[in-house]
Amino acid sequence: MADKQYTDAIALLKADHRKVEDLFEKFSKASAKDRKWALAREICTELKIHSTIEEEIFYPTFEGKVEEDLWHEAYVEHDGAKVLINDIMAAEGKDDFFEAKVTVLCEEIGHHVQEEEKPGEGFFAQARESGVDMVELRDRMLARKEELMAQARGGGLPPAVLAAVQVQPA
Repeated sequence: MADKQYTDAIALLKADHRKVEDLFEKFSKASAKDRKWALAREICTELKIHSTIEEEIFYPTFEGKVEEDLWHEAYVEHDGAKVLINDIMAAEGKDDFFEAKVTVLCEEIGHHVQEEEKPGEGFFAQARESGVDMVELRDRMLARKEELMAQARGGGLPPAVLAAVQVQPA
């Protein structure tokens, strides 16, 4: 089950970060609406899978082991992205604000990645210092990721569920 390509849980998450950064770059260079929509769908799917494995497995593992503010911010940042993801997916690329929403999502994700990967004091640095078995954690995360990828291929993922932010009905 374990994929040795990723040395540990953090390497798996960083690989996800690089993949999404590449997809955002391709989106910014694309001009055809169909291509932009295809890339946006892929971005949203990747982010839903990534946020799910972080929120179900990675973040809970480090509750009380990383700074509480950083831990809370991670969930709130995810929820901000999920609001945009759900909106982008629901509109199927036909919204007047489609490209702007994907651009803002890119900016939000860029900030979130910087917070997680910040040397010395970021979430990943603090997690690494906690003494948790990162290889065992990788294996659990990878198994869940594979389940979610199969679900995405088999009919799609449901809308992203918010964990910390309460959205008020219009």
